[in-house]
Amino acid sequence: MQYKRILLKLSGEALMGSRQYGIDPDRLQEYAKEIKEITDKGVEVAVVIGGGNIFRGLAGASRGMDRVQGDHMGMLATVINGLALQSALEDEDIPTRLQSAIKINEVAEPFIRRKAIRHLEKGRVVIFGGGTGNPYFTTDSAAVLRAIEIGAEVILKGTRVDGIYTSDPEKNLDATKFDNISFEDVLQKGLKVMDTTAFTLSQENELPIIVFDMNTKGNLYKVVSGENIGTKVNL
Repeated sequence: MQYKRILLKLSGEALMGSRQYGIDPDRLQEYAKEIKEITDKGVEVAVVIGGGNIFRGLAGASRGMDRVQGDHMGMLATVINGLALQSALEDEDIPTRLQSAIKINEVAEPFIRRKAIRHLEKGRVVIFGGGTGNPYFTTDSAAVLRAIEIGAEVILKGTRVDGIYTSDPEKNLDATKFDNISFEDVLQKGLKVMDTTAFTLSQENELPIIVFDMNTKGNLYKVVSGENIGTKVNL
């Protein structure tokens, strides 16, 4: 395996599968099997999931809801998704821990950096819920922050697109894909990989990002084993 410790970032929308809302159990099972393939090879895996399939704070704010309240609702949505993924992983006999940045002691451990690292060292998949625990920060920011804290070697951003393109490939058939691109080029070209806060934090800490299609079976294994899948962003 190319990487020993990774952080996998999944969007909440990815869990919907073909649905318009909520969680698709079949999609969850597929993701659990993909993760099992790499944990069986000794890769230490941490996961951050968004909550957009249930509630997005920014969307609520655009409709007149208080932004802080909306973001707190979004944080709770990420914990719901974390519980769902935890259940799917445990169905595959993968030891798992869910840690939350907001205290929900009955369903998740509080986030403690040293404890999270110890779980990883023991072969447990650690799911980080609750975002950063603060409003106005996205789960992209949470993913980069947690990845740095646990010493992950790379952030793997699983999406429904197979990399970074010059423009949206779902809208522009002439869009061309990058195999490798620097942080500077992403910023200069105005490409959307992560929100600016998360992306800048990753750049400052020299933490590479790989954007790839998580919905194609076997892609996660290929990325972790070093195959040229998706687009790699580095210095």
